[in-house]
Amino acid sequence: MPEQGVERQLPTDEARDLLELVRDIAQREIAPRAAEDEEAGRFPRSTFTLLSSSGLLGLPYDAEFGGGDQPYEVYLQVLEELAAARLTVGLGVSVHSLACHALANFGTKQQCAEFLPGMLGGGLLGAYCLSEPSSGSDAASLRTKAVRDGDGWVLTGTKAWITHGGVADFYTVLARSGGEGARGITAFLVPGDAEGLSAAAPEKKMGMKGSPTAQVHFDGVRVGDARRIGDEGQGFQIALSALDSGRLGIAACAIGVAQAALDEAVAYAKGRTQFGRPVADFQGLRFMLADMATQIEAGRALYLSAARLRDAGRPFSKQAAMAKLLCTDAAMKVTTDAVQVFGGYGYTADFPVERFMREAKVLQIVEGTNQIQRMVIARHLAGPETR
Repeated sequence: MPEQGVERQLPTDEARDLLELVRDIAQREIAPRAAEDEEAGRFPRSTFTLLSSSGLLGLPYDAEFGGGDQPYEVYLQVLEELAAARLTVGLGVSVHSLACHALANFGTKQQCAEFLPGMLGGGLLGAYCLSEPSSGSDAASLRTKAVRDGDGWVLTGTKAWITHGGVADFYTVLARSGGEGARGITAFLVPGDAEGLSAAAPEKKMGMKGSPTAQVHFDGVRVGDARRIGDEGQGFQIALSALDSGRLGIAACAIGVAQAALDEAVAYAKGRTQFGRPVADFQGLRFMLADMATQIEAGRALYLSAARLRDAGRPFSKQAAMAKLLCTDAAMKVTTDAVQVFGGYGYTADFPVERFMREAKVLQIVEGTNQIQRMVIARHLAGPETR
């Protein structure tokens, strides 16, 4: 793949070294196989093992429990680099981080000491179970049940659209332990090999074919109370907290895909000749490239601004929704324009831009559709809707 034309502003020399390591892994281990592995639907488990052993699966978490102690400003730029090489990997790291968020931020010291080291640097891979077949955007209406049984719980129900469903080593699960609505939901950490846990066949998708997305079934799955995260009824609050951070991960992944598409488009436009001139000489195409680059820079600036608010301990929910909205819409536009730059060749699988366009679409949907993001932003501006 063409080298990314990104001038990064990083806070420390350690962060610069980290980004160099990530870029080396991306260019050497991930990008060369991305197109072939995506077409074949191969899940890159060995890549996640490599990332774990390199300390890249727990970057934003405490070093005390095996994390990297990196600010979100740095972690998100790592995601961008990984997603530019292969979205299945970048988004997979983001989802893994999302799955670790509940325990890392709401677990007890004892829970963190017992479970987090394996999750952050022990080669384990996580999944996040919130959505269900009948509750996607309306997550507070979820129906998966958690029933008290002695000193533990029994989970019964089905989760849907689960990234890493069937291949994850642990699942962060939101289940209904009380009455209707948001206050009746509790979070649990469920091991991937728990008896009664199974996954359906992966969905057949437009893009990201190497990343398994599947329904996950809980048929009387027993978990001890030691695997309950936070207080009973606190699960929805935990879920929303995780999603604010997760949306920044999706924003960064979107900019990574868009940057990869722009790099390919610029390289092609400079090398392709028509009418005796490189097509990059024609003003109509030059203006397309300029607009693509501007959208990418604007998206990167917005997600980094939101990340710096988070790192400073300030509210960032509105900015996270804005970043997710703007960056994923930009990725869809940029990748579509990249296909146009390639002309007929862009519509073939001989070049990666058609894959980028297919992959960009899902980013407008996952972790809250962009319509939901607009609702979140509007509530911050005008207050809740009147009924």
